[in-house]
Amino acid sequence: MAFIYRFFRFLRSMCAPITAVVCFSCLLTFIFILYQPTPGPGIKQRLGWQSWDSISMSDEDLAAVSSTTNGSTNSQGQEAGNKIELPEGVDWWNVSGIPGLGQDKVDTTSLPLDVWAPLLPHDTGLSEISITHCYMDPFFAGDLCAPSTTTEKDAIRGPWVRVDRNVNDESGYMSGFLSIWYRRTRRLDINLIDSIRLLPSQEDPFPLDGWTKVDKSLRTGVYHANPLFLWYHVGKTAGEMTSEDKNNIITEIDVLFGEDVPWWGFDKLEPPTMYKNDGIAEGTYITIRKGVHPVPKAPPLHFSGDGKFKIMQIADLHYSVSVGSCRDMRPGEKLDNLCTSPDGPGSDNLTNTLLARMLDVEKPDLVVFTGDQLNGQDTSWDPKSVLAKFAKEVWGRGIPWTAVFGNHDSEVGMDREEQMKLMEAMPYSLAQRGPQDLNGVGNYVLKVRSADPSMTHLLTLYFLDSGSYSNGVFNFWGMFTPTAYDWLRQDQINWFLKESASINMIQRPFTPDGAKDLGTINWARQTDQLTPQTNRLAKPNAMMFFHIPLPEAYSIPDKNPNTQRPLDVGLSGLEPNGNAEGTDGFFEKALLNATESNHVNAQAAGSETRPKQEVKVVANGHCHITENCRRVKGVWMCFGGGGSYSGYGKVGFDRRFRVYEISEYGEKIRTWKRMEGVEAEPEGHVVDDMVLVGPGASP
Repeated sequence: MAFIYRFFRFLRSMCAPITAVVCFSCLLTFIFILYQPTPGPGIKQRLGWQSWDSISMSDEDLAAVSSTTNGSTNSQGQEAGNKIELPEGVDWWNVSGIPGLGQDKVDTTSLPLDVWAPLLPHDTGLSEISITHCYMDPFFAGDLCAPSTTTEKDAIRGPWVRVDRNVNDESGYMSGFLSIWYRRTRRLDINLIDSIRLLPSQEDPFPLDGWTKVDKSLRTGVYHANPLFLWYHVGKTAGEMTSEDKNNIITEIDVLFGEDVPWWGFDKLEPPTMYKNDGIAEGTYITIRKGVHPVPKAPPLHFSGDGKFKIMQIADLHYSVSVGSCRDMRPGEKLDNLCTSPDGPGSDNLTNTLLARMLDVEKPDLVVFTGDQLNGQDTSWDPKSVLAKFAKEVWGRGIPWTAVFGNHDSEVGMDREEQMKLMEAMPYSLAQRGPQDLNGVGNYVLKVRSADPSMTHLLTLYFLDSGSYSNGVFNFWGMFTPTAYDWLRQDQINWFLKESASINMIQRPFTPDGAKDLGTINWARQTDQLTPQTNRLAKPNAMMFFHIPLPEAYSIPDKNPNTQRPLDVGLSGLEPNGNAEGTDGFFEKALLNATESNHVNAQAAGSETRPKQEVKVVANGHCHITENCRRVKGVWMCFGGGGSYSGYGKVGFDRRFRVYEISEYGEKIRTWKRMEGVEAEPEGHVVDDMVLVGPGASP
């Protein structure tokens, strides 16, 4: 008992000092570790690769949130519930002259540092580069193919990020997977990379100060290839850099396949890691981006001051990773000689040259690519490299453009979802993914407005994805062979009818700034009254673009009641019909059911049996040597005709582009085709100039 008594006395005597030590330790821990009076882990530096920022909302931010909440936004980016304050002498559609309508503001501190996403506008520099070679796909191998690292290095210099492109993709299966890795950090005390050079093994940069050589060659795994090493130069720390210095640091790395232009904002490094070998392999290049290059935004679509708007349709480019091969050329002519020459520019570049001439002559306000921008068929196996070049002549001139998909676009390499993300991120692009609960990718609406301050909606442009293939078979090697084209589905019909019903009617014909002094008029109260034929209430005229034509495009055309001549102008019948065998009845259920007005006088504006349809013109691609316009039950069905030397054609059938001119503030639609012309006729020539809708059109 005495022993137990002494033991408890000992514990009681130790309780007070132990409690004091524990409490004092907790106090020191709070003061020197937990308590941080500065915003984040530090003022001058940020620990690890994650950024810490104090978040507060300024008065401008609160106002922006309020306006976004209270006003609905349409497809052109204009807020219906808010009036834009125009600076003196600046038009509403001039996005570069109106604060808030220029480049999108991006909080770069919120962008992830551990993901390769070359489309993101990172202004954060790279701190280290490495190269690994693996015979297993790094996507599945994970850390087995990653450079060695430690938790401390990841915290200081950033985690390793893999450029998700196999540099050895064109070197054969036995060459394995060669991957570029880099670290990215926001710390202010880490030196960042400002230059990259590719040098053979016997060369070093001079002077050598600041340069680091990556241990593994960029041609590792390629049989009998001379080694090529990547050198990178580290410069100042982020804390020491000026704004000009930050524009010169390397912010992203990518890989380009083929001999064409790199992605927007990137520069191509020479020499290639893999040289082009005709018929066997395409060139492979490392591309880099320095600083941040904001993607130019397209201005909202608008008519000119005199009420005109011009659209150029570009159909079926069929571009490849390579420079392309010409098809169906006139033998012996200069173009054919260029095509067949081993050192020739290739069909894709020749088409771009032709397209550049046509754009300079026509000067369209909008360019619409109506599908099959990519050739598919195993030649556009890297869609990103092909997408970088297909619209360069358009966005290089600052022309807004948009696109729909064709049946070949997603045959190989990348699905439509990923391709649409790339197209949305390209300069002057108006392409949109559209609703995700519909068949296809790229079902959307664009609205063309008046140039006056009223911004009246005067023309509707519908874009739909007509799909690719509905049926096919797999051969012995697992390759898919299509047997039937796809078609517009019932959910797309429902979507179109819903979109059409949401279009507000306007007083037509439109007069700029008309009745501004009268304020807002509730036209809905007049729907039970007769509107004069020359001044009526109706939706704006509409056009529709998709790739695969409807069966009705080959139906018996309407006749001109005055001459009894069929309303069918242009060449057709030179190839089999290109429509799908299946159908959900898009023509009858959608096009004929969506009328331009529910006014009691709409019957008089249309035919004897039905009011006028909202969609006056449907523009298709798909059929390269079909280029006619045919009116069926009041709707014009027009083909673009092949405009590319890379797509199939017919000897003697000139490449051509269809142009639509909408004038009189949307009331008149006129079309023609501009042919490629001969060498002595660089601007080409116009054929089949005709009025489809409005004054001068056939009744």
